[in-house]
Amino acid sequence: MNVSVVLYTSDLRVHDHPPLRAALGQGNETVPLFVRDSAVDRAGFAAPNRLAFLADCLAGLDTGLRERGGRLVVRSGDPVAEVCALVREADADEVHMAAGCSAFARRREDRLRRALEAQGRRLYVHDGVVTALPAGAVTPSGSDHYAVFTPYFRRWSGERLREPLAAPREVRVPPGIRSEDLPSRAAVPSVSPGLATGGEQAGRRRLTAWLGRAADAYEERHDDLAGDATSHLSPYLHFGAVSAAEAVHRARSRGGPGADAFVRQLCWRDFHHQVLAARPGAAVDDYRTRADRWRRGKEAEADLRAWKEGRTGYPVVDAAMRQLAHEGWMHNRGRLLAASFLTKTLYIDWRAGARHFLDLLADGDVADNQLNWQWVAGTGTDTRPNRVLNPVTQARRYDPDGAYVRRWIPELAGLEGAAVHEPWKLPGLERARYDYPDPVVELQEGLARFRHARGQD
Repeated sequence: MNVSVVLYTSDLRVHDHPPLRAALGQGNETVPLFVRDSAVDRAGFAAPNRLAFLADCLAGLDTGLRERGGRLVVRSGDPVAEVCALVREADADEVHMAAGCSAFARRREDRLRRALEAQGRRLYVHDGVVTALPAGAVTPSGSDHYAVFTPYFRRWSGERLREPLAAPREVRVPPGIRSEDLPSRAAVPSVSPGLATGGEQAGRRRLTAWLGRAADAYEERHDDLAGDATSHLSPYLHFGAVSAAEAVHRARSRGGPGADAFVRQLCWRDFHHQVLAARPGAAVDDYRTRADRWRRGKEAEADLRAWKEGRTGYPVVDAAMRQLAHEGWMHNRGRLLAASFLTKTLYIDWRAGARHFLDLLADGDVADNQLNWQWVAGTGTDTRPNRVLNPVTQARRYDPDGAYVRRWIPELAGLEGAAVHEPWKLPGLERARYDYPDPVVELQEGLARFRHARGQD
């Protein structure tokens, strides 16, 4: 009987999993493998919240495999070395894995392919596992990727996505294959107290529940900060505990404006992945340079620290940053406001903000995180690179009665209504009652600094 290996990376599920179904083939025995990559630790990407969420996802994957007679094999080290060792140990003929979009993922695939070929084995890399539509599946004339979202969305919407695959009925693992213990969430230090539970089972329940009760209102309420009407599926999509392709199919089957708006957001995710696949350097460099002279020095460092701690003096920005610290997740509108404030009002390098988000976000995906930050900073794919989101105006629009701010900033809980968005306007004695800082900068001063730096004054 032939033996195959499935190398899991960011696709931690048994439902709608093309590599697993291909590996099972004609009744093959299969070794589902996850390698805890030491290079991730060295690169500083092993953030506590993602490690904890990953532990949940691996436990969920192991459960799904055991329900079908299999189990997950876990090893630590260099993935290429560990896969090659396992191939020899199990006498496997082939390895299956999902295609990645980052430069790191592609280097890993290339190294693994060469190493397996040297052993007389084959590597099969499957597209459209991490994203709904494979990166590079559609391109405009004369370019290797779409640089603007709207034309990409039109083209993406007209493409036929592959049909989701059912989970296999049986997974047979060869006996005697060594595995390390599954990592434990409880063993991870410094995890955000409100971090959600990860794993395929939790993700599928969340998707089903959200499509059943909240999707209809999504178009109208997805920017409502206090209402919190978004799906919260981003960490499950990041780890592949939920299939992006299946989520699109299920939302389209439901139909309606809310489901359509949700599908559009899933398309944004695919859009960023195809940009990064074509321009891997955008993970660290400006996609479109604006020759920015970002602020540096002690004053800028103090402002960055205040932003990280949720102590800028602008309540809606601080509420978003405190939500991030507590949950390892932040409302999408909050992400836009926090990023705009750092890059456009404080004029601090987007990379500093992106790094902090990656330190805390359970859904800290290089493609989505870095390219969303660049979009806001005006160095990315935004067709209006100099737009600035006024935190007070945005707060009045998306948190009109201040409920979101009061939820995350208890110091201001005694302020009623929209007054909570501008506590600096309170009379002196009343203002002194609240243990909340003055604004680190006046909005007009920040705007003038930004315009001067961008040569607009």
